[in-house]
This record gives sequence, structure tokens and C-alpha cells, in this order.
Amino acid sequence: MTGHPHRCQVCGVRPPAMREVPFCFQCWPGGPVTPPPCRKCGSTQDYYMSGLCARCHTHAPGERSPVWRLPGPLAPPAVVVDSCPDCYAWGVTRTYGWLCSACRSWRETHRNVDVCRTCGHRVALDQDGSCRLCRKTRSLLAHELGQRTGTVDIAAVNRAGQQLFFAGMWHREGHGTRPYIKKTIPPDLSLLRPVGYRQLVFWDLPRDLESGLRHGFPPPPDPARETAWRQFVREFADEHGWGINVTERTQRVIRMLQGMQDTPGAAIRASDVLPMSSIRHPVRPVLDVLAAAGMLADDRVPAVVRWFTVQISTLPEEMRRELGVWFDIARHGSATPPRFRARSERTVRSQLSFALPTLRCWAREHASLREIGRDDVLAALPASGSPRSCTLQGLRSIFRVLKARQLTFVNPTARISVPTPHPQAPAPIDLPALRAALDSQDPTCAALAALLAFHAIRIWQLCALHLTDLRDGRLHVEGRVVPLAVPVRLRLTAYLTCRQRSWPNTTNPHLFIHYRNANTTRPVTPWWIRKRLGMNAQSIRQDRILDEAHASSGDVRLICDLFGLSVAGAYRYTATVDHPGVREHELQQR
Repeated sequence: MTGHPHRCQVCGVRPPAMREVPFCFQCWPGGPVTPPPCRKCGSTQDYYMSGLCARCHTHAPGERSPVWRLPGPLAPPAVVVDSCPDCYAWGVTRTYGWLCSACRSWRETHRNVDVCRTCGHRVALDQDGSCRLCRKTRSLLAHELGQRTGTVDIAAVNRAGQQLFFAGMWHREGHGTRPYIKKTIPPDLSLLRPVGYRQLVFWDLPRDLESGLRHGFPPPPDPARETAWRQFVREFADEHGWGINVTERTQRVIRMLQGMQDTPGAAIRASDVLPMSSIRHPVRPVLDVLAAAGMLADDRVPAVVRWFTVQISTLPEEMRRELGVWFDIARHGSATPPRFRARSERTVRSQLSFALPTLRCWAREHASLREIGRDDVLAALPASGSPRSCTLQGLRSIFRVLKARQLTFVNPTARISVPTPHPQAPAPIDLPALRAALDSQDPTCAALAALLAFHAIRIWQLCALHLTDLRDGRLHVEGRVVPLAVPVRLRLTAYLTCRQRSWPNTTNPHLFIHYRNANTTRPVTPWWIRKRLGMNAQSIRQDRILDEAHASSGDVRLICDLFGLSVAGAYRYTATVDHPGVREHELQQR
């Protein structure tokens, strides 16, 4: 029992006589009163509570209880001390079930319980039929005689009696007085280098991880490399503030992967690590450790590639091949003439999304993009507005690359002019939802909403903010110094307090973190910000800029300086200042 038991209201030391009575028998009004015998064992000593003695009551204090260290003359009787039932060593308590630590370990390794052939005591026996006390008596005499233990007859030694000890104090003369000499060899971290070869296999079959859990995984073939991995993971975990659970589970996964490798010492493939999540083992920490050690062969397919494959799966084969050439050049660029600068994955995804409806329509009558002419493009373009401009933008990107690679005869989108649509005014925001986010009990949600509503920080800037960017009541972001409003400072202070309390050992330098990236150095994602706020974060930023544009009567220079916008970006907001629809909406809000 490790908790704090209830105490008598008078003496404050002994437990109460009964659960409903707040006094012990010694402090009973008109007493003291003689306690009754234990209703379980009949003992008249060490009465504890509710008709049971301290040996029979399940909540009686033991060695790990704070009662063990209580001062004063009344404290020692509160903990019952008895002898071990197996070896009769004095000094055991109910903390370990009235067993000494040595006999408890003996019972775990020796399951056979029978009558000892030497002393006749019914306890756990070894394979020779002897109990622990008889064996220890023999080893004690053999040590005194200077003989080997196997040469001494165990029955003859125990015939004259047995030596008893205090629990946990079985000590030999002179044992443990020698200075400690470290005999272990430090791990060689230079072994964590990929070998220069790889063993080929006839069939790359998936691993049955469930069977490995039931029957055990094969051990690593190289113990020295296994030791180096354990040391590396331990050091990596200390640097990143990992807990014991994450560290041990990561070491276990790496040990499994070493045993399953076809080429011992080769870089571990990411495709072999990802299935570990199916047996409830961590994946992300393992990938971080492998990458830090330079032992990760990242063969994962990017998400945009998987998305592209799914989107063009219904198109003809020739059209898929042509789009594959454009997709590869758009993502990675081209250094050979005609040169092409690589686009971001977001841009590539947007351009293909704009063009996909038209491509699927053409696929019903055409097998290749070489068959597409100018008239087909004009017929497929929407009537006007943003849909017409975006569709032409996607088609022009595709045909420009295909014409440069001589996969089409002409560029059918050339010399097709589409006027740039008038920028639309941002939609009004849900003010009750924004107020709820600002006053949220969640410090993270309140801090995010405050930075967006007061200072219109960009979403990707919120993700990339570091702790060092916040100092002296100002936010240093992208070369700009933003003086923080008082409500923002209060919410950021509350968030930083919560951050320190939740992850005191994290080494993530970013300002905003959560439970999944606290053990890494990666930033949060825009999806996480949107989910934490419960609303679209970009709409909060746009509403703040729009409000400042109306408050400043459309001052473009002021908008650009406050929010880091270009002149073209600020024009979208300043153009709505005299818009009759916006003016009418403002009057309705008032």
C-alpha cells in the first residue's frame, strides 16, 4: 500500500477503529478500549481497522507507505514486520506479499512447489528438489571451507541446522569491497553506415508481422551493430526530449527491422517501416532516427504522385503518357533547352485540377493531345470569368511543355487572350465563431485566432514561426517587425505557459506544436491550424485586411506595409472600398 491511509482524529497516527468511527481504540472516548481479535486469523495483536489485523487487511501500510517514515514512538507499530514464509528471513512487510525480494525472484524462476527433500518444507524447489534456504546454507559453508559448492553434500550441511538472516542483508565477508571496473566496450557508432551492396531476392514477399508478434522476430545478425543502434536511439531521444515509452518502442522496431533485413547493414527502406503501424508500433520516430543516422532509403511515393495517378487513370493510354511527361517536368524542371523552372506541388495540383474536366471531355473522342486544335480549346473554355481564366491557365501549362518536347505539333492555346477577371471581394466572416475562438478555453486556439484577427499573419508564416521570433512584445517575421496588441500578448503568454507545462523537454524550435510533433523538429501544418480553430484561417486573415482597407479609405501603401502584401495583392481589398454592395453590407452590420 503506497497511499496515505486515514488517521485517527485524536492522535493522528493510528487508523480508526471502524470505517464509520473516526477514533482508534486507544483514543476511544472513555477508553482506551481493548480491540477485538482479527475476524480472519484470530490474532489479538496489531489490530488495524474494520475487525482485521494489519497482516490481513488489504489496505494496511507496507514498506513503500509513507507511514514507514513517520516520526515518533507511535509510528513503528503502524507497519507490521514479519518473517518470510520461505526462508524465514526477518524484515518483510505486506508490500511484496510478505516475501523477501530474493524468494520472490526464486518463485518466478522456479515454478515447482513441493516438499524439500532436505528440510521437508513445502516451498518452490529447483530441479534437484532443494529449496532456496538449503542451497544458501550449503553455499555459505562451502565459502567458509574454500570448496566448490558442488562438492559439498547439501543434506549433510543442513542436518545440523540452518543459518537465518535479515531480509535483504545476505552478505558475505569481503564481498562488494572491490573497486568497480567497467568491462563493457562502448558501442562503435561507425557501424551505422549503409553497406555498398544489396542482396537480391527472387520474390519480395510482404512480412507477416502478426506472426512475428506471436512467435517472435528473428534476432539481429550483428550484435555490435545492434548495440550501436541502441546507443544512437538513446542519444537521439535525449536530444529531442523523448519519453521512456517512445524510446523503448523505437528501439524495439529497429531491432525487428534488423532481424528482417535481406541485406544486413543495408539502409532500411521506408516501405519496410510503414507496415509497423499495423501492429501498433511507432513509425514517425523510427523514420526520424533512421534519417538522422543516414540509414533511411526513402522509397515512399509522394502524395501528389499518388493523386496524379488516380486522377488520370480514366484517360486513354497515350494521353496518360503525355500528361506524365508534363507532370515530371512541372515538378522537377528541366535544365536542358528549352529550360523549365520547377513548380511547387500546390501549383502543379492546381493547374491539373483546372484542366482535368476539359481533358476528360476530350478523352471521349480523342486518344492523344496531338489531336487537339485551337477550335477544340475555344469550344471547351467556359463562357467568362474565373472559370475561363483558370481553365486556360491549366491547358496552357500542359501544351507549352508538350510543344517544347515535340509531343504535339502546335500549341493550341497560343494567342488565345482571356481578360483577367475582376478580383472578388472576400466573403464576410462568421463573427460569432471568431469571437468564440478568441475567448476559447484552449490557449492554442485563442493564440492562433488572435494573431490572425489582429495582425493577419499568413498561414504558412504561422506554421514556420519560431520561439525566437517572439521577443520584446514584437513578432519578427519575414523581415518585418510587428508590434503585438495587448490582447494578443495575453493570449500568447497563456499559450506559452501551457506549452511549457505540456512539453517541458521538447526541442522543437517552432512556436506552435502539438502532441504529434513535440518529439520532432517539424512545424505544424495548415490543416492542423484550420482544425484547431474550427473555421477557415484564411478567411480570418482576409477579413482583417478588408477591415483595415475600409478604415484607411483604401490606402494601398498602408495595407502593403502592415500586412506585407504586393500592390496587386492589396488592390483586391482596396477596390472594395467604394463598392455599393460592401457599403450596404456595412450598414446592415451596424
